[in-house]
Amino acid sequence: MKEQEWFETWFNSPYYHILYKNRDENEAEFFINNLSQKIPLNAGDKVLDIACGKGRHSVIFNKLGFYVNGIDISPQSIKEAQKNANSSLQFFVHDMRKLFRVNYYHLAVNLFSSFGYFKSENEHQQAINNIYKCLKPGGFLVIDFLNAYKVINTLIPAEEKKIDNIYFKIERKISKGNIIKNIEITDGDKKYNFAESIKAFNFKDFETFIKRAGLQLINTYGDYSLNPYNETESDRLILFAQK
Repeated sequence: MKEQEWFETWFNSPYYHILYKNRDENEAEFFINNLSQKIPLNAGDKVLDIACGKGRHSVIFNKLGFYVNGIDISPQSIKEAQKNANSSLQFFVHDMRKLFRVNYYHLAVNLFSSFGYFKSENEHQQAINNIYKCLKPGGFLVIDFLNAYKVINTLIPAEEKKIDNIYFKIERKISKGNIIKNIEITDGDKKYNFAESIKAFNFKDFETFIKRAGLQLINTYGDYSLNPYNETESDRLILFAQK
């Protein structure tokens, strides 16, 4: 039996959703509204939300009048996302390393650092190649990733949080090009340990992935207001590409 990768166990854990339950919905809506103004889309156009989690971005796109599919590797996340499903908003358990649909979407998005999870560069390239294939000619890709340069230079090595009477002890480090977060959880008399490991991809890395896939990089932004990207100052690395 194939050993599960860290994101298959952690993202499917109820503690993942507890730790990150306070993600800012207003910020997400602000970002999506800004994206929709930058990209020429029409009502009813098809959007693919890759690694959609519980679907918070998918829901916002759908409210703006788009037909949306959300995919995620976590069955638990998709189960939650499906509570918001309707005839123009549908969710599927799917691994981005596998092809989903071909020449189907006007826009594909991969948001909130939902990339960099895999062990090999080839797997990441395969994911971008699949996005290229799923887009209609002229379709757009938006990747929203952490700014690895800034994360590495402002890393908080350790912190503790108490959420719903559950204790989270979080330790962070950089190792072999990965941003690693070890999470120790104490829930009553039970203890659990999980890990996150994200490749510290920079602008050049993404530029290479995008060009290899056959996409054209058209813009790069550094925050959800879509201000220009600055390697040392920006909080995010947001890339716009087109097929």
